[in-house]
Amino acid sequence: MNSFPSPPAQPETTGKYLVLLHEDEVSTGVQAIANSTGVRDFARATDFADHAVTASLLASEDAYVLDDLGVAVVSLNPDQAQSLSAVTTTTQAVMTVEPERVVYALAETEPDFARIQPIPTGFPTSSLNVSADYLKGYRDAVNRLVDQLLSEQPSASFLEQAEPKIDPGLTWGLQLTRANTFGYSGQGIRVAVLDTGFDLTHPDFAGRVITSKSFIEGEDVQDANGHGTHCIGTACGSVSPDISPRYGVAYNAEIFAGKVLSNAGSGSDGGILAGIDWAIANGCQVISMSLGAPVTIEQPYSRVYDQVARRALRRSSLIIAAAGNDSRRPNTVRPVSHPANCPSIMAVAALDIQLKTAFFSNGGLVSQGGKIDIAAPGVNIYSAWPMPARYKSISGTSMATPHVAGIAALLCEATGNKGRALWAELVQRAERLALPSQDVGNGIVQAIDV
Repeated sequence: MNSFPSPPAQPETTGKYLVLLHEDEVSTGVQAIANSTGVRDFARATDFADHAVTASLLASEDAYVLDDLGVAVVSLNPDQAQSLSAVTTTTQAVMTVEPERVVYALAETEPDFARIQPIPTGFPTSSLNVSADYLKGYRDAVNRLVDQLLSEQPSASFLEQAEPKIDPGLTWGLQLTRANTFGYSGQGIRVAVLDTGFDLTHPDFAGRVITSKSFIEGEDVQDANGHGTHCIGTACGSVSPDISPRYGVAYNAEIFAGKVLSNAGSGSDGGILAGIDWAIANGCQVISMSLGAPVTIEQPYSRVYDQVARRALRRSSLIIAAAGNDSRRPNTVRPVSHPANCPSIMAVAALDIQLKTAFFSNGGLVSQGGKIDIAAPGVNIYSAWPMPARYKSISGTSMATPHVAGIAALLCEATGNKGRALWAELVQRAERLALPSQDVGNGIVQAIDV
């Protein structure tokens, strides 16, 4: 467990291709693929329950179509791929063709305590049943945070408090995003987390409404990695876990756990898109994806994913994704990862407890697409972990993303806004920070009334 393979420096592909079809001409597009490539047998997602194609189909060389998204996934040789690409100039039914990429869970495996300003001396830990891992991450950073708040006195914000109160019964992420004081719980909202699955036996989630589906061949939803359980914990964990502190945001939301990454922490575009298709078919208003693949400055964002995200927004589903952990600030800043670099996907950067950009968090370096939209706590984040460990603290933009997803669920319940309107709520309520927008977008996500 705790396996997070490092993404390669350059994009890695599978040999399959993603084909974006005009959403009103899907059948015409499929016929165009057949005519240009000779591939004629296509499985259709509409033939499966909940439009969820099987993991065995995703792993096979067979072609399939995610009808609602307007995307086909096909295995092609170079000549077939070239012939299909030529079709995009002669018919609007086939819009673009892209290689399918390998994607990874995005987490810094071990928090770097030399960089993290990690529960002050004399902190009353004897009455708290918390992990040593959590206590390490809280120490000294609380003192530093209080000093900063008192000295800098930011204008008109939550951070402008004469005597900030640090509650040891809550994670720092919940407190600095004010998720713990907002009067909503995500009741009636469906949150899909597409990741390494979920520990369905975790005691903190007993009695919760959980729908699950695996898109990884030979692996069920049960999370043998930990990354997915941790992300679901932050987004939708219990309001009163058996062991303090509370770590979850939208504690009454319905959980949809889609396993699109293997227990080894990797997957492919086709599986992720199948997970998105499944989440939209199930009416999930929020789709959280703490995964990605590195990109170069020159590399354009995926037109397939961007159109999928646009179509999702029109269907009242907001996709939120991790910006990536390839940077090593202050010396090296890398561009936002795929697919978070798509303009229609909300890209999330990571902050430390001092509200500084996390040293690993990628930045908005590309003029067209690839910008950071919002930031959230992502350093030394305490959350659920598969049993028997139960809890763990890890870092990454992966940990920031479910904070935003959970707060999106709260705001969806509070306002009734979905899709683009929900996106607007998130960025309008965000707290501005004295940091470049290319690093933190509109600022730290906030669960507040406006």
